[in-house]
Amino acid sequence: MQPLNRKAKVANAKVARHDPAPSRLKYRMERLKLTPGFRFCMRVVLPCAVAFGAVSLWASSGDNRAAFNQMIADVRETVESRPEFQVKLMAVDGASPAVAEQIRLALPVDFPISSFDLDLGKMHETVVAMHAVKTAQVRVRQGNVLQVEVEERIPAVLRRGERGLELLDDSGALVGPAKSRSKHVMLPVIAGEGAHDAVPEALDLYKVTGPLRARLRGFERMGARRWDVVLDQGQRIMLPEDNPVRALERTIAMDQAIQMLSRDLIVVDLRLPRRPTIRMGQDATQAMWAANTINAAGE
Repeated sequence: MQPLNRKAKVANAKVARHDPAPSRLKYRMERLKLTPGFRFCMRVVLPCAVAFGAVSLWASSGDNRAAFNQMIADVRETVESRPEFQVKLMAVDGASPAVAEQIRLALPVDFPISSFDLDLGKMHETVVAMHAVKTAQVRVRQGNVLQVEVEERIPAVLRRGERGLELLDDSGALVGPAKSRSKHVMLPVIAGEGAHDAVPEALDLYKVTGPLRARLRGFERMGARRWDVVLDQGQRIMLPEDNPVRALERTIAMDQAIQMLSRDLIVVDLRLPRRPTIRMGQDATQAMWAANTINAAGE
């Protein structure tokens, strides 16, 4: 029986060595190959890593990097220097001749120039920084033209200050210096602390000064709170802080009724609406004292 058992064991060992069933490790490897993550790594991650490594190895050489940068610069220069990208002239629209000339001087562009070399954002900042420009658009239009479209500030008042006469728009923004009053006779004059911050109110006052406009010299801002209307012959109308337009309209109506401002008055004080007062001139004061003296003597 022993020889048979030995022969059976040998046969079983041979069968075991030729067992077609996979080993545990091989089985796990086969299962790993079937997972989506492993397949993605083998198809995408590994090739990318190999390519990145190859590029990094190539770029580690300074000569290779310099050659690559030079190639990029040559290609860019070739594209940018093409005729269809060359800007040949500048057009300024919406601006007066003087402002247009200032814009051209502020944007010294040497034409022809590639549109890629134009910093349109910086040009826009330069144009809108000008006092006379309210809004602006800078672009390269069809036909290789640098287009600058401008909306100018319209002068609405003259401000008299430490720097002389200056033009302001209806919002109080500076437009530019004024050479003389005679060139802007249709604009009202303002002065005083904070006058530029109250330009809209000054314009509202100016609209109702029709009967007094021939005598009007300007508006002076007092204490950055209220206005004085300055007339010729040294007369002033001191307006209140609240509702100054209405107070001025009442004064004009009173003047039309009794010619109040045609008399020897220096100041019409309306700062207290319920108690308006007037300050007479020296001649009127002396005449009044003389009349009062005569009346007292007669009594």
